[in-house]
Amino acid sequence: MEVHDGAELCFPQLLNTSCRKPLTSWSVVVFLRILLSSLSVLTVALNVLVVISISHFRQLHKPTNLLLLSLSVSDFIVGLVFMPGEILRKTSCWFLGDLLCSLYIYFATIALCSSVGNIVLISVDRYVIICDPLQYPTRVTVGRVKLCIFMCWFCSSLYSSYLVKDDSLQKDTYFSCYGECALMVGHTLAFVDLILAFIAPVTVIMVLYLMVFVVAVSQARAITAVTLQHSVTVTSRKSELKAARTLGVLIAVFLMCFCPYYCVSFAGGDILNTSYGILVPCLFCFNSCLNPLIYALFYPWFRRAVKIIVTLQILQAGSREANVL
Repeated sequence: MEVHDGAELCFPQLLNTSCRKPLTSWSVVVFLRILLSSLSVLTVALNVLVVISISHFRQLHKPTNLLLLSLSVSDFIVGLVFMPGEILRKTSCWFLGDLLCSLYIYFATIALCSSVGNIVLISVDRYVIICDPLQYPTRVTVGRVKLCIFMCWFCSSLYSSYLVKDDSLQKDTYFSCYGECALMVGHTLAFVDLILAFIAPVTVIMVLYLMVFVVAVSQARAITAVTLQHSVTVTSRKSELKAARTLGVLIAVFLMCFCPYYCVSFAGGDILNTSYGILVPCLFCFNSCLNPLIYALFYPWFRRAVKIIVTLQILQAGSREANVL
C-alpha cells in the first residue's frame, strides 16, 4: 500500500504497513460521535431498567419475561460494547491493539447472535401460547425457558469463538494494515453467517408469526361473539392477544433494523467501509434501544416497575413483592 502523505496514516512511522485515517470532515465525525454516543448511553440505561425490573419483582418471574430479560441483557451488551466500538472503528484509527480488537469482536458477536436467538425464542413462546394455550403451562415452564436461554448464549459463544479464530487465521494469511479492527472471514463462512444469523432465523420468525396472526384473528372474532358470562375467559384471551401484538411489533422493529445491514453486506456495498457506514451496523443498536421503549408503550407493568425504581422505592424492605401487574 503506497502513500503520499504521512499525516494521513494512523501510524506514520510504519509507512507502507499503516492504515489510512478515515477521510471524513471533523464536523461530521463530531456529529456522529455525539449522536451515537447518546444512543449508546440511552440503550444501556433503558435496558438496565428492564433487567432490574424483571430480576427484582417476583411477579415478573414468568417464562415470557425471562426471555425478555435475556433479550435485554444482550441489548445492554450491544449498547455497552458494540456501539462504542463501532464509533471508534469508523471515526478514527484503532489504537487499542489486536487483543482488544479480538475481544471486542467476540463480545459484540455474542450480543448480536444472542439477540437474534432470543427473538426466535420469543416467537416460539408466542406461537405456543396463542396456538396451543391449554398446553402452554406444561410445555413452557420456567426451567425449560432457562435451559433454552442458556443454550442460546452457549451457542452464541461457540459461534463467536469460531468467528474470532477464523478472523485470526485470515489476518495471518492476508495481512492488511495496522490501525484497523475488522472482522475478516472467508467467503464460505460469510455465506454460512448470512444463513445462520439472518435468513434461517428470519424464516422461522416469519412462519411462526404468520401462523400466530391467523390464529389471533380467528380468536379475536370469537371473542366478540361470546356472551358476558364468559367475561373472565375473554379478558384472559384479550391479554394474550395483546401480548402477541406487542411482541409482533418487537419483531417488526427487529427486521427493519437488521435487514439493511445484511442487504448492503450481501450486495457488496462499499458504504460499510466508510465513516458513514457506521449508520448501517448501528441500526443494530437502534433496535436494542427501541425494545425497552416498546415495553414502556405496551406493558403497564414496565411503567409501574420503572416508577418504583426511579423513586427509589425499590430500596424499601419487601419491594420484591410489590404488585406491578
